[in-house]
Amino acid sequence: MMKKLRGRNLAHPGCLIGITTGLTLGIVLAGFLAVAFNVALNTLLILWLGITLVLGVIGWIIGDRLSSRFPALEEAQSTDPPAVP
Repeated sequence: MMKKLRGRNLAHPGCLIGITTGLTLGIVLAGFLAVAFNVALNTLLILWLGITLVLGVIGWIIGDRLSSRFPALEEAQSTDPPAVP
């Protein structure tokens, strides 16, 4: 699978992973805070949005930094002429 990602910018998959994690953790944390501490809905929604955006940005930055570590592989050039049917 990593061969398909070589030479590509990994910021987009990193952002997707961050956003997905943020949405999941935000919903779980908001549900816990609503039940356990009776926190206001507006506060929960702002917290949920903040977690989602922050984790998305972190995923984008990490993916962008990883892109330079996985350069594109050199493709083997064949010197044989193409076969004619």
